[in-house]
Amino acid sequence: MNHIFLYGPPGTGKSTVGKKLAHNLHLPFIDLDRVIETNAGMSIPQIMEQQGESTFRDLESAALKEAVGHAGSVANAENSDGLQARPTQAIIALGGGALLREENRSVAEANGKVVLLMAELSTLLERLHYESGNRPLLAGDLREKLSALLAKRGAHYNSFDALIHVDGKTAEQNAHQVQVKLGRHHLSAMGEYDAVVGQVSSLTNFPMQNPIIVTDENVAKFHLEKISSLLNAKSVVVPAGEAYKNLETVSYLWKAFLENGLDRKSTVIALGGGVIGDMAGFAASTYMRGIQWIGVPTTLLSMVDASLGGKTGFDLPEGKNLIGSFYPPKLVLADPSLLLTLPERELISGMAEVVKHGIISDPDLFAMCNRGMDWVKNNLEEVVKRAMAVKIKVIEEDPYEKGIRAALNLGHTVGHAVELVSKFDLRHGEAIAIGTVVEAKYASQIGLAGVGLVEAVTKSFKSLGLPVQIPDEMSREEIIRAMRVDKKKNAKAIRFALPVEIGKVELVDVTDLESVLE
Repeated sequence: MNHIFLYGPPGTGKSTVGKKLAHNLHLPFIDLDRVIETNAGMSIPQIMEQQGESTFRDLESAALKEAVGHAGSVANAENSDGLQARPTQAIIALGGGALLREENRSVAEANGKVVLLMAELSTLLERLHYESGNRPLLAGDLREKLSALLAKRGAHYNSFDALIHVDGKTAEQNAHQVQVKLGRHHLSAMGEYDAVVGQVSSLTNFPMQNPIIVTDENVAKFHLEKISSLLNAKSVVVPAGEAYKNLETVSYLWKAFLENGLDRKSTVIALGGGVIGDMAGFAASTYMRGIQWIGVPTTLLSMVDASLGGKTGFDLPEGKNLIGSFYPPKLVLADPSLLLTLPERELISGMAEVVKHGIISDPDLFAMCNRGMDWVKNNLEEVVKRAMAVKIKVIEEDPYEKGIRAALNLGHTVGHAVELVSKFDLRHGEAIAIGTVVEAKYASQIGLAGVGLVEAVTKSFKSLGLPVQIPDEMSREEIIRAMRVDKKKNAKAIRFALPVEIGKVELVDVTDLESVLE
C-alpha cells in the first residue's frame, strides 16, 4: 500500500485527522485543497466564484495526480514531525467531492487506500456552523444545503468499504481508528519501525542487503520456497518447538550467519512464530554487535503479540525467556493469509492472546471472540488488526515494562509456569487461557473483580475450544516453584496483572502464591 486518502463530507475532520495520522505514521501530510489554492494562486471560494465548479474540479484532478506522483515534494506536503519521511507514501486529505469523478477515484484506488470519514448531520452542522462562508457549496441555509448534499452523494459515499464514524471522538481517537482499520502503525518508543498488516509480497519494497531467512521445519514446508525466491534470500532451518528455544539453537544461528557471509549490513528475516522471532531477533541483536532484522510472523499468537515490542531471547531449563534483550526489528509484516496453513490447534491457541488483549483494553474485541472459531476464521484480518493495535498502544506507552506494559502479563504468570510444568505438552495459548482463568478467579477471591467477570472470561475461552483448568495430574508445588523463578518476580513478591473488568487490568504484588491456585 502506498498513500492513505481521507475522504468524506465537509466537516468530518479530514485535514485535522490527517495531520494526526501523518504524525503517528511518520509520513508527509498533503491537504489537496491547499495544493489547489497554491497552484491557482487564489482561494477555493474565489476559484468557484470567478471560474466555476467545473474549472475547480479540473484543478482538483490535476492536483490529485500531482500529489500521488510527487508526495515527497508537492507543494504543501508537510513532514509532521520534522524527520525525513518516506517520499513514496503520504496521508492525503481530499475535498468532500474529490472522488465524484470516476477518473479521480481510479487514480486514488490504484495508488493507495481510501478511508471514508462519516458523521451524523448534527455533528456536521455543529462543526460547520462558523465555516459555511468558506464553503461555496454550503452557502445559504446550512442545514438545507448540507442535507441536500448528503442526500445527493449518499450512494457515492456508501460505496467505500473502509468507513470510520467520527462522532463523539477526538481527532487522535479517529486517527487511531484509521490505523486499526488499515493495520498500519509506526512504533518509535524503542527504535523506529513499522508494524503492518499486509501481503508478504510487499517485502520486496523494503531495502535489505544479503538477506537470510530463519525459520523452522514446520513453516519451511509451506512458505520458505516462495518467500526465499521472492527475496532471493538464503535460509537456515531449525527444529520446531519451544523445546529448541535454547542457547544451542541460538549458537547454531550465529554460526549459520557467519557461514553465509552475513556482515553488519545484512538482514535477518524471522519467518515463523514467537519462538523463531525471539531466537532470530536475539541472534541478530548479538551478531556483530547487532544487525537489522525483520519479523514475518506466521502464527496468530505471534502476529498479535510475540512479534511486537522488541523483546528477544531464549529459555533456560529453569524458565521461559530468562535470557534476552530489547532489540526491535526494522519491520513487522503480518500477512493473515499465512495463517491458513496453521494446524487447528495452533490457530485456537493464538486466540488466547486475542482474548487477553480484549480483556486488557478492547471490550469490542472481547465480544468478537465470543462469536466462536467459525466467525474468527472468516474474519482473521480484522482479528489480527484489532489485537495488534492493543499490544502496540501499550508498548508505545511503556516500551521497557516500567509500568502499564506489565498489564500484558495477564494470565502469563500462572500460564508460563503451567506451560513449563507440562513440558510444553500444552501450547502457549492453552497455558495462557488456563492462567487467565486462574488469575481471574484470584482477582475475584480478593475482591478485585466480580464473579461475573470470571464467568465471562471462562465462557469466552470455552467458546473457542481453549482449556480453562489446570490439569488434575499437574503438581501444584511444581507450578509454584516455576512461578518463583518467573522473570516478573521481585525481591519479596510476584507482580500479577489481574483483571478487574473487561477493558481494565490492575497490577498487584502477591506474596502468597499458594492462594492463587486455590
